[in-house]
Amino acid sequence: MSGAYQLLEFIHILSSTLLFGTGLGTAFALWRAHRTNDARVIAAVAQGAVLADWVFTTPAVVIQPATGALLVTLHGFPWTMSWLMAALAIYVMVGACWIPVVWLQLRMRDLARQASAAGEALPPLYYVYYRRWFALGWPAFAGVVVIFWLMIFKP
Repeated sequence: MSGAYQLLEFIHILSSTLLFGTGLGTAFALWRAHRTNDARVIAAVAQGAVLADWVFTTPAVVIQPATGALLVTLHGFPWTMSWLMAALAIYVMVGACWIPVVWLQLRMRDLARQASAAGEALPPLYYVYYRRWFALGWPAFAGVVVIFWLMIFKP
């Protein structure tokens, strides 16, 4: 393959790694912060998670389909290949989980900030949002793992 193809493949792999790594890292950090039940800690960690989503995850979410489409075209794969259609469908499902997760992180951060500033305990709504955030994270995580598998093995 040409140097341009290899560069494109490198960018695709790097952005997928950033997408997966940032997601896993921020999820772990927020889970650990939640376990402290300390609004100050949660607010600070959630702020970092939100920032990481904007700086790393969002560009990767855009780069992935763009570079993927170029790679498919340059390689000459038909778009109807089952592994490719499955990967695209799972990518959409992961996105359908990720968008509400970002919204939930923003709300959790804001509720933790408010509780911290008022010297109060976290409100019940925070825990509702946390449970939803946690539940949406699992299918998104599993989906990204399956996409990695599909991209490597192309069954």
